Amino acid sequence: MRLPILLPALALIPLAQIPLAIGGAAHAEPPQKIFNLVVYGNDPCPKGQGDEIIVCARKPESERYRIPKKLREKPEPAGGPGWGSQVATMEQVQRQTLPGSCSAIGSNGFTGCTAKALEQWFAERRMQESKGEP
Repeated sequence: MRLPILLPALALIPLAQIPLAIGGAAHAEPPQKIFNLVVYGNDPCPKGQGDEIIVCARKPESERYRIPKKLREKPEPAGGPGWGSQVATMEQVQRQTLPGSCSAIGSNGFTGCTAKALEQWFAERRMQESKGEP
């Protein structure tokens, strides 16, 4: 089915342009090898041999043994909390469903109610002692 559609389309192309299109592609071949190098200080840029192309970027001598600038700089936080506080928040949320918590959610959630009450009592006691109350 495609053959009848293809033949009329080929008839529209002038025959004189077909050898130019085929021959023109052979002359515009890229070079065989292209090298991108970084040279430091007064080091010479090496010369290419044959149809090699060598592109050199020059940097100061002080940068020779340094970590690249992109890897040296620490990215600034994007306005959000740090990973440590995110982990602490996740642990706090998950602690509600673990044994030893004082909650009606999850298995053994009730087992931590006495411990929580004792923690609160000790905290109140420390506050009273720090204020000088008996």
